[in-house]
Amino acid sequence: MDVLSELLSGLATALTPQNLLYAFIGCLLGTLIGVLPGIGPVAGVALLIPLTLNLEPTSAIIMLAAIFYGTQYGGTITSVLLNTPGEAASAITTIDGYAMTKQGRAGAALTIAALGSFVGGTVATIGLVVAARPLGDLGLRIGPPEFFALMVVGICLLVALAGRSMTRALISGVLGLLIAMVGIDPVAGAPRFTFGSERLLDGISFVAVIIGLFGLSEVLAKATTGTSRAMTPGLRALLPTRTDLRRSAPAIARGTGIGFVLGLIPGMTGSVSSLLAYGAERKFSRHRAELGSGAVEGVAGPETANNAHANGALVPLFTLGIPASPTIAVLMGAFLQQGLTPGPTLFTEHADVAWAIIASLFVGNVILLILNVPLVRVWTAILRIPYPVLTALILMFMVVGTYTINFTVFDVFVMIGFGLLGLLLRRLDIPLAPLVLTLVLGPLMERSLRESLELSQGDFTVFLTRPISVVLLVIALVIAASPLLRLRKPAALTDDPEA
Repeated sequence: MDVLSELLSGLATALTPQNLLYAFIGCLLGTLIGVLPGIGPVAGVALLIPLTLNLEPTSAIIMLAAIFYGTQYGGTITSVLLNTPGEAASAITTIDGYAMTKQGRAGAALTIAALGSFVGGTVATIGLVVAARPLGDLGLRIGPPEFFALMVVGICLLVALAGRSMTRALISGVLGLLIAMVGIDPVAGAPRFTFGSERLLDGISFVAVIIGLFGLSEVLAKATTGTSRAMTPGLRALLPTRTDLRRSAPAIARGTGIGFVLGLIPGMTGSVSSLLAYGAERKFSRHRAELGSGAVEGVAGPETANNAHANGALVPLFTLGIPASPTIAVLMGAFLQQGLTPGPTLFTEHADVAWAIIASLFVGNVILLILNVPLVRVWTAILRIPYPVLTALILMFMVVGTYTINFTVFDVFVMIGFGLLGLLLRRLDIPLAPLVLTLVLGPLMERSLRESLELSQGDFTVFLTRPISVVLLVIALVIAASPLLRLRKPAALTDDPEA
């Protein structure tokens, strides 16, 4: 009951007119930042910290937290409408989200994304309230061997993302690994595949890559093939049908679990959660054959996981003072600037502030739902802009968004190069999703592997002596072997369209 009373007290603080206003401003700014390709939550929160320096600590953190989870939904808008990810975690949403837009169902896709985001964020916040301390302890048990095993599970999901050809998926995945290896060796600290260029020492910008692969390649494909533009949805297509809601429910449930659990692990990013959620739909959805051609599960799962991850990542921050992601690290800096130290002492020395911020997460999720669902018709009005004007605006946002990553023209050329590569891969019918998956997971997997071997002095059995690691590796083995199991099914069973 103490927790409930503390939460109700925090809710009373969060619902004051002043804090409601700051939460609304944060959600609105976060959505707008998410819409702009290349800005992302890290830069968005960092750039807007100066606006909060003169605010009272509770109001300041409420506003910054609202910006943080607001960006998680904002990136969905351009991913669905324009096939251009607003931020990294929305890249996988372009596959089915934009396909729904081309079918005239952009409104349904955005509404499902908003509902999934609301459910995922709310459930993750309940988890923060009810089980923050034990879940934070579980996150600390994830060492390099467990992290490596988890990454192996992610890589094995290449099987789920293969589509019609495993060979093409492997080609795409290997390309992603090669791109991810450019930069500084994570353990030895030596340059690798930089060809003497100082600009490549930090690696190839992930945001520039995904904007080029998904956004620019789409524009180029339309320019070279004369593909018709996406249909403007009618009034009836703006809202999801009962079938959409029924099909989305299992995907939202899976996405919530994946996003929240992965959000507890320091170093894990929201893009990993959304990618794994999409892979889970490819494995477990009853309508997995439709994924890639406009299946609502391909929007519901990743978008729910993205927001559940965002709120789940706050658990280590609040309970242990550990920033689980770069954005959380920036948010932690804002805590410190306000004289608040995240961790166990936060609930003893500043309990009123801590519970007000946690309660504001519930409020912010409601604001985002109210802000975005009624505005679906406004967002889809983008599709009524004349196509030449819309193309020019898209290209402008791509260039500006890519340039503002590091404020260098080099990233713009990287984006253009990967736009051409994306066009080539589309022509060769090579899927882009495996490339993005390995590009995200490759560096994390390499670092955890080498750290594990250093701890064990080169003994590979370290992965078999830790229970969590063993369980994850068994799961990865089952996923990798699943195509062989399907091949062994009787022919009569495979005639079932739901199989």
